[in-house]
Amino acid sequence: MEFFATAAFGLEGLVKKELNKLGLEAKGETGGARFEATPAQAFSANLWLRTADRVLLIVGEKKVLSFEELFQFVKSLPWEKYLPKDARFPVNGKCARSQLMSVRDCQAITKKAIVERLKERYKTQWFSESGAEYPIDISIHGDIARLTIDTSGVALNRRGYRTWNGEAPLRETLAAALVMLSPLRADTPLWDPCCGTGTLLIEAAYIRSHRAPGLTREFACEKWPIFPKKEMELIREEARARFDPSLIGCIGGSDIDPEALVLCKRHLKQAGIGGKVTVMEKDLRDLQLDLENPLFLINPPYGERLSDRKGCEMLYRHLRKLSDRHPRSQMGVITAHTGFERCYGKRADHKRRLYNGRLECEFLQYNNR
Repeated sequence: MEFFATAAFGLEGLVKKELNKLGLEAKGETGGARFEATPAQAFSANLWLRTADRVLLIVGEKKVLSFEELFQFVKSLPWEKYLPKDARFPVNGKCARSQLMSVRDCQAITKKAIVERLKERYKTQWFSESGAEYPIDISIHGDIARLTIDTSGVALNRRGYRTWNGEAPLRETLAAALVMLSPLRADTPLWDPCCGTGTLLIEAAYIRSHRAPGLTREFACEKWPIFPKKEMELIREEARARFDPSLIGCIGGSDIDPEALVLCKRHLKQAGIGGKVTVMEKDLRDLQLDLENPLFLINPPYGERLSDRKGCEMLYRHLRKLSDRHPRSQMGVITAHTGFERCYGKRADHKRRLYNGRLECEFLQYNNR
């Protein structure tokens, strides 16, 4: 079957590399990566992908220029191959740069066409939709309609360990991407001096310890008859066996907000790594670590509100001082503040454009070595 792993803009290449590591040949595209896989391999992708948002099963793609063309195309697809008689199949949609721009109409037409197809195949006029859920997506971009079924269900960034986001949440998939894009190695000490509720720390620990990000959560496809239950159970068991907390090594963080640290410790425990990551209350202006060649990885406040901007710019200057206090250290910072380098007092050695939600950011890396 053909699948598409969706990703935030700028992360498509990372998703492709992750799929390749899983033994799947993938092609990066805008918005994600396309790959062919068996149902069991698609389940494994859901379980292991760190930077993807969802894994979608592609049912069909075609150029459509009218609602009638859309109806006939959707009806022509073999929905009975995927949807049992009692399937619950809500339809979501999005349209961009196309002749058909009414999302609501596209959703309604898609639903009607699927029902008409299933009526003919199952010889019935009524569907209870009381069984497993098969979330269907109709996406039209540049007049190309793509019909997919979401195998993930809840988005893949929902690992299950985070119960509260804090004031400046960093999506788990982006946090994992920052760790993967950084020069972190197995023996590199990592410290987040603005750790907040701990997302960066947890994602780094998961990567170090070979912990599958989806290990303790469910996926929509696990309830589908076309996905092999026993094989999926075996894949999950193998993932549990690979998780080795002793590999986490030196990872820690600090923050000046005691309430955020309470949540951080709770999230670490819920992530299954309580006691394996060091966290403490500390102002980064006073932070001095007895670590050799540390990597600082930070998601500081961006100063989006004018009232916060001066305080954020002062914090960026203190990040430079923190770096200077730790010779041969490295630093990675994600920020939406366009004047970060000016405040920091140095041009970044490497830059990469990323998105934190809908907010355009830069991931800047500095190397003091």
